[in-house]
Amino acid sequence: MTEKKNEKISAGRSWLSYEKRKSLYGYGFLGLWIIGTLIFFLIPLIKSLIWSFCDVTIDTGSVSLKWVGLKNFDYALTTDPKYTKYLGDMLLETLWKTPLVVICSLFIAVILNQKFKGRTLARAIFFLPVIIATGPVYAVISGDIASTGNTGAAQFSTMFSTDMVGELLQFLGIYSLSENMGTIISTLSDNIFGIVWASGIQILIFLAALQNIPPSAKEAARIEGATAWEYFWKIIFPNVSPFILANLIFTLIDSFTSPTNTVMKRILSLRDDFRFGVISSMAWIYFGIILAAVGIISFAVNKFIYYETD
Repeated sequence: MTEKKNEKISAGRSWLSYEKRKSLYGYGFLGLWIIGTLIFFLIPLIKSLIWSFCDVTIDTGSVSLKWVGLKNFDYALTTDPKYTKYLGDMLLETLWKTPLVVICSLFIAVILNQKFKGRTLARAIFFLPVIIATGPVYAVISGDIASTGNTGAAQFSTMFSTDMVGELLQFLGIYSLSENMGTIISTLSDNIFGIVWASGIQILIFLAALQNIPPSAKEAARIEGATAWEYFWKIIFPNVSPFILANLIFTLIDSFTSPTNTVMKRILSLRDDFRFGVISSMAWIYFGIILAAVGIISFAVNKFIYYETD
């Protein structure tokens, strides 16, 4: 019976070649993704775009839409007391924080790529924030009482917020810094933990790029008498430059969509008032700014990227 059953199955499949069967398996797996994207992403995306031009009213068992044109966008940009302010603050923070995250992750990746005792543990420690990178965890560590609702968060976070840079400058006798320079140094030192916290994925990507550099390149550079500084700029930097663009885009989007940024909090806070039209318009304005930022960075940085085919 088993042999006859196998013969029937093989006969049923005989009209399909091996390549066609492989294609069907692929389309089957891809079909699940397409259905999920359509139901859970594209349809809500289109609905939110329609709602951004309407006055949305929640009725019993239904949603009523009244076309108001650009009224919601006008309210978001000119009337809302917090949205534009939070938007400007977020853009400014992203402008200086994104390059620092990429530079920090490249620096740490170069160090972690070296051979030293405890390298595996060090890599695990720097990748740990990726595993526990949730809003509540970061809020507790950074002492964001408003997000956690727990006053103990501020006490727990004091170990991460010591003014080590300021104390070091005082120890070295440096007191005559200008107010702007002092503000910059203070801002950077206060955000060191946040910068390192946001660098886990970028470090992993840079590590993968560094491990693709052939050992023969380093041996050739050593034979030619190249210093470590020259080896970095002549060998390491050109090989990892395509990943710099990828990490810039990833860091930019990660910063814009972080649950701790004020723009996202403002949009979500209006959800409790059932102002879905205004929320949709704010979200689409924010989405447009993100697309524009990604496009500008991709266009500007791509000119300085080295590819092996160049």
